[in-house]
Amino acid sequence: MTDKPVILVTGGAGYIGSHAVLALRDAGWPVVVVDNLVTGFRWAVPDDVAFEEGDIADQPFMEGVLRRHGVRAIMHFAGSVVVPESVSDPLKYYRNNTAASRALIEAAVAIGVPHFIFSSTAATYGVPDVEAVREDTPTVPINPYGRSKLMTEAMLADVSAAHPINHCILRYFNVAGADPQGRTGQSTAGATHLIKVAVEAALGKRSHVGVFGTDFPTPDGTGVRDYIHVSDLAAAHVLALEALIAAPEENLLMNCGYNRGYSVTEVLDAVDRITNRTIDRRFEGRRAGDPPALISDNSRILARLPWTPRHADLDTIVTHALNWERRLGERG
Repeated sequence: MTDKPVILVTGGAGYIGSHAVLALRDAGWPVVVVDNLVTGFRWAVPDDVAFEEGDIADQPFMEGVLRRHGVRAIMHFAGSVVVPESVSDPLKYYRNNTAASRALIEAAVAIGVPHFIFSSTAATYGVPDVEAVREDTPTVPINPYGRSKLMTEAMLADVSAAHPINHCILRYFNVAGADPQGRTGQSTAGATHLIKVAVEAALGKRSHVGVFGTDFPTPDGTGVRDYIHVSDLAAAHVLALEALIAAPEENLLMNCGYNRGYSVTEVLDAVDRITNRTIDRRFEGRRAGDPPALISDNSRILARLPWTPRHADLDTIVTHALNWERRLGERG
């Protein structure tokens, strides 16, 4: 038995959520997962973790889950995350990200859940005019995905001012890699994340990798991004949870990244080196709105939480992603 309170993980059958479930479980927290399995996988939730299939937008259902399981904190990962799709179908993003989050937050307030951790994104910054982005860098999102997340951030700030609930907003940079023990990883078909795409190409699951833009003002002309290992990100969530519980009057807003960027070319070179193969690279024009470089200033999270990244190395991230991709192939 544990004296730790029950934690609800929404989207716990998805990529990042399933890693958070493992991190919580490994640290001895009792967990319940809610997922509608539209993009998640039932097998990604361990057998000894409580699972409820349903939609977070269904407020009566969510109030029932919170009450039944005695939930005392929520980690909210459920939502839609493909930027180009958000441009072509903005209402889906305002429904799945903003409106659904509003229903979930209202359920939390109604039941009296005191702590809430929100999965946000560096897309809230848009195209910043600085290379290393701080939490106080202006938030000017350029697509409905970033706006839908920023609107949820604003709701949480307002709700925490009006009700006895504190929150932590974590703005992710480029999440990559997989569980080092091979228990879960990025499994979505047609994923758009560079490292996922690159390891698929290395294993023959894709014919090539598109490189969008070779004329950026960066050392090699390709875009530079801050890649964070998903298990380090999950560990940050557990530490954020502990911080919220320890300081119930405090709200937190923190970037999650390594303050280190890698270019598209560097990532593809790493995959080539690790697999001893050469990925076919197709050079294409820049995509609208892609900043030349997007790197986190992570000084705030390092100062506020006892967070020490364990996998802050590109070759490690690629190797874990590659290992998981091979396991997916074995699963059929």
